[in-house]
Amino acid sequence: MLRFISHNFDGMEGIEIYPIVALLLFFIVFVTMLIIVIKMPKKNIDEISQFPLDNNTNSKENNYE
Repeated sequence: MLRFISHNFDGMEGIEIYPIVALLLFFIVFVTMLIIVIKMPKKNIDEISQFPLDNNTNSKENNYE
């Protein structure tokens, strides 16, 4: 499958930088989110973990009762 696509990129100059940039961007976002989650206080994590189970929503969209 890749051979049908790869011949389109043979004539492009400087295209080899895009996979490197994509990998760096992914790595930076992943590490940033990991640091944010690790530094988050335990109280916030407990509160956020209860959101799917919370039945006391005031939102009209989620009020099925």
